[in-house]
Amino acid sequence: MNTMKKLASLSLACVLSSGLSVAHAVDGFGIQAGHGDDSTDLLRVDAKWNWDRKWPVGGDWLLTGYWEASLGRWEGKGNGAKTLAEAAVTPVFRLLPAGRKSGLYAEAGIGVHLASAKRINRDREFGSHFNFGTHVGFGVLFGDNGQYDLGYRFQHISNAGTASPNDGINFHQVLLRYNY
Repeated sequence: MNTMKKLASLSLACVLSSGLSVAHAVDGFGIQAGHGDDSTDLLRVDAKWNWDRKWPVGGDWLLTGYWEASLGRWEGKGNGAKTLAEAAVTPVFRLLPAGRKSGLYAEAGIGVHLASAKRINRDREFGSHFNFGTHVGFGVLFGDNGQYDLGYRFQHISNAGTASPNDGINFHQVLLRYNY
């Protein structure tokens, strides 16, 4: 099975297992700022929808997740630099302490990204407007009800070999979110 089929299968499995309802109210809003390869700057706004499902992991941990929809802007630097816009949808799995509203968490996600341009500068081309984004991160939920979320993510975005070239890009990001 090629990479594209594997990623599509994983995305479909996440959709089917999430319990997300289209009419479900937004559970949080956030902002993400990052810096990446070739000194590319990133700024995103996002909305999240929590999954209805939770899975116990050992005695003290819980695996859950959420859907994240985001709109972003990348500002390239260097020779032939461009600014591009992106829209993304990502199912995110989150591991957090069971029975607590606040505390540390770890997360990972894989989603789809649609970019307004195929390159950010003359040296970095994505080969397609359609790309995949994977991230791993950690953070802390704080406030009386865990309503504040401060986190770090490492994200890789590329076309997963579906088009050529496939230079891809990596970002280090900080996110701040308010959860309802």
